[in-house]
Amino acid sequence: MGRPNVGKSTLFNRLTRTQDALVDDLPGVTRDRHYGHAVWNDVEFMVVDTGGFADDDEFSTEIRFQIFQAIEEADAILLVLDGKAGLSPYDRELLDHLRGFRKPVFYLVNKVDGPREESRLADFYRLGVEPLYPVSAEHRYGVGDLLDDLVKALPLPPADAVEPGEGEMIGLAVVGRPNVGKSSLINRILGRPRMLVSATPGTTRDSIDAVYRRGAASYRMIDTAGIRRKGKVSRKLEKFSVIKALRSLERCDVALIVLDAGQGVTDQDITVAGYAFDRGCGCVLVLNKWDLVEKSGGSERALVEEVRRQAKFLSFAPVLTVSALSGRRVSKIFGAVDTVYAQYCRRISTAELNRLLEEALAKTPPPLHRGRPVKFYYSTQAGSKPPTIVCFVNHPEAVHFSYKRYLLNQLREKAGLDQSPVRLVFRERQRRALRG
Repeated sequence: MGRPNVGKSTLFNRLTRTQDALVDDLPGVTRDRHYGHAVWNDVEFMVVDTGGFADDDEFSTEIRFQIFQAIEEADAILLVLDGKAGLSPYDRELLDHLRGFRKPVFYLVNKVDGPREESRLADFYRLGVEPLYPVSAEHRYGVGDLLDDLVKALPLPPADAVEPGEGEMIGLAVVGRPNVGKSSLINRILGRPRMLVSATPGTTRDSIDAVYRRGAASYRMIDTAGIRRKGKVSRKLEKFSVIKALRSLERCDVALIVLDAGQGVTDQDITVAGYAFDRGCGCVLVLNKWDLVEKSGGSERALVEEVRRQAKFLSFAPVLTVSALSGRRVSKIFGAVDTVYAQYCRRISTAELNRLLEEALAKTPPPLHRGRPVKFYYSTQAGSKPPTIVCFVNHPEAVHFSYKRYLLNQLREKAGLDQSPVRLVFRERQRRALRG
């Protein structure tokens, strides 16, 4: 923790050995709590990046709430001070707040790039705390000494602790254009204000993870920045936010594509849905703010049909109407997610696939290619997440997209894949070399 632009996110990336936290010269880039995994001297621990502690930000109240939530959760606190800018009144205020928490505090003077710059610590001794750790998060100077002392202060895990990675966790990315209610939806699911929420579009700038457990199932909830039209993405920071949102789709199993039911389906909604489809994610279309539509006499059936009409490529995806504000129907999301995920992971035996393929071919034979039929030899499932099926034929290029669509529909119906993306690939059968 620390005031804005002191290097907290740079330190987070250094400790976690990632580039997960957005870093920019603009103060206030980090707003929510951002969790990452770190290891030092065979000790594993979580690192939490927080927003900058200040009063001149429109989100300062919400950011402070997130900071104090992180402090409550923590076993140790890293207070990051800016060695180049010097001591600030906010540093003293932060120190006063920390005195109320009986937890070990490590005082880091960042942006000290080597022994010759350690004279910058002199100003900070006026705080009356020690030791002060001179570090450079950017250049790694002093970080090792800090970590040596930090891991000694951390409590040992209980003997019955669950090892990281034990059990299956469903990756659930919440995506959509700005201000459709993505963070509000996650907060409603978690039952606490985990994500910072504002009426200002673009409040969420980073991709933020939170773990949610429901019965025996665990979900990694990934909140993402709103994906804007490319023409409106001008600032470097916004470009990075959109890139991270798209990367979140690559590490999720199911994407919750959130739309504003009150505004209807926009071109940007379809663009976002297309990103999820292209990456092969399981998809659930969530029409949020349904309470506003319902009050105005809007028709759920008409809106769902409009979504289906404009997003034909997601014909397999369930469509739900919910209200993150009231909580109405939010619980139904997980029934849909579990169904989609089960199909997303499904494997079908080669024998069953070929039986289904033969039935489909008998029902509607493939069209001719240069006066000769396209011959299907056999099919096999090459992978799951999503189910990927390879059909070996004599002329792969001759399989028309309409016939591919027909086979997909038949497989979805007969193999229980009606709510999952399915990849259907056609390849030429390799002929065995003749031996002589």
